[in-house]
Amino acid sequence: MRRPALYSSSSRTSRDSRGASPAPATVAPTAPVPVPPAPRFSPNSFRWLWSVIGLLALMLALTLSLSLRQAPRKLTQEDINAAVLKTLETAPLPSPAAKAYAAIRPSVVRVTGYGKNKDGTENVERSVGTGVVIVDKGIILTNLHVVQGAESIKVVFSDGLESAATITGVQVENDLAVLQAQKIPDDMIAATMRSTADLAPGDQVMAVGYPFGIGPSASAGVVSGLKRTFRSPEGKQLLTNLIQFDAAANPGNSGGPLVTMDGEVVGIVTAIYNPSQQRTFVGIGFAVPIENAASAAGMPPF
Repeated sequence: MRRPALYSSSSRTSRDSRGASPAPATVAPTAPVPVPPAPRFSPNSFRWLWSVIGLLALMLALTLSLSLRQAPRKLTQEDINAAVLKTLETAPLPSPAAKAYAAIRPSVVRVTGYGKNKDGTENVERSVGTGVVIVDKGIILTNLHVVQGAESIKVVFSDGLESAATITGVQVENDLAVLQAQKIPDDMIAATMRSTADLAPGDQVMAVGYPFGIGPSASAGVVSGLKRTFRSPEGKQLLTNLIQFDAAANPGNSGGPLVTMDGEVVGIVTAIYNPSQQRTFVGIGFAVPIENAASAAGMPPF
C-alpha cells in the first residue's frame, strides 16, 4: 500500500554522495531591532495647544485695551447748545406764522353768496368772504354781511370740494352767521378755538382769508387793543367788545379766523377801519371775540 508523500516545512537537503546526511548549518544569532518610542503629543495635541495660546493672547490684548480706554466725556450744557445751534444753521425751523397757517388752513373755507342778475334770469356772484369750520360735521362761522340777502350760498373747502350751504343761525349784534354745509370732506378738520381771557396787546396773531377773492391768504401782525367799538360806514350798526389788530385785512377777509401763533382761533374778522372810500386796509382791523362767535353757534363759552 502506497503511503502519501509527506512534506516537511523546512527546506529539503540532499544526501552527499556517500549517503550520509550533511551536518546541520550553524545560524548566527541576530541583534534585536530597536523599537522607536511612541511620541508624547499627536499633531492634534499641538493644534489644541496653539489654540489655547492664541486665546490667552487675545484675552490679554482685550484686557490691556479696556484698561487703557478712557471713560466717555460727560456732555455739558455748552455741548448741547452748540449742537442745537448747528442744527438750526443747517435745518432752520419754520416760522411761528408758517406753523399757525399750516394748523388753520384745513379749516378755512371760501364763502360765496349768489343772487339773481338785473334781469332776474340767472344767479351771479354777489359777495365773497371767508368762513371757518368750528365743528367737523360742517358747521361754519362767517359774517352775516357776507351771506345776507343771498339766494344761494356755496362754500369751497381746503381740498377743493364745493358744497351748497344754508344759514342755520344768526347773531345780528355781532354780524355773525352760522352755516351748515351739505357735503363735507372725508377728513374734515375743525379749527381749535381759544379763549381771549389772556389775550393782550402785542400778542402775535394772523388773519387768514380770501381778500378780494384771492386765497387762502395769510397776513401776520399783533393785537393792537381790546374792547374796541366800531360803527359801520353807513352808521347803521355799532359793534362793541372787538379785538383790534394790525394784520392786513381787506374785503373778502370778512368771516375769516383771527388766530394765535398756535393756530387757535381767538376771533372772527369782521371789519376794517378806513376813513376813505377806497375800502383798503390802513392798519386797523376788528374781530369779534370767539366767545361771542361760538355762542352764535349754540356752543358753550370757555
